[in-house]
Amino acid sequence: MNRYIIIIFILLTLSGCTTHFLRTTSRESAGIAPLPENTAEAVLQIYGAPVWGLAGLFAIHTWIAAKPTNVESYTVYEVVSSEQRQGPSRLRIERDVPDRYWYGARPRLLKEFRGEGTDSLIVSVDMAAKNYPWPNTYSAYPGPNSNTFTAWIAKQVPKLGLELPYSAIGSGYAGGN
Repeated sequence: MNRYIIIIFILLTLSGCTTHFLRTTSRESAGIAPLPENTAEAVLQIYGAPVWGLAGLFAIHTWIAAKPTNVESYTVYEVVSSEQRQGPSRLRIERDVPDRYWYGARPRLLKEFRGEGTDSLIVSVDMAAKNYPWPNTYSAYPGPNSNTFTAWIAKQVPKLGLELPYSAIGSGYAGGN
């Protein structure tokens, strides 16, 4: 019996290592978000994608993408680890591909808002992001991390009605969600 558990553990470890090394740093679109140049309406989306290796079997990285009305680009809001960002701040607020692969993992749309009322949500998300209390700190567990950031936004902007999945490890660090 114990031998089978060890074999299963080794196989899972190897499969995690394989997927870890097969993943790329591709930042291409997964084709989920509407093209900003073809979409006049405001769009606000929350994404999640599996993290690297074995942890990706049960943990995700989350981020928020926003495109105000008549703007032809998305702004991505997220917190990343020191390996992914130079400088003291872990907080990233930049123009980017909204639905990009996360180190080879296809993102999943967790929540979306479009059209009327979305611009005011985007303003609220932007204000909350700029007031995030842990911009220079990152800890995979228990937080603060990318999921802490998204949970913080959800707490500050209750109109989002966002409840992160259990796989958003670190979301409880923000004191809710």
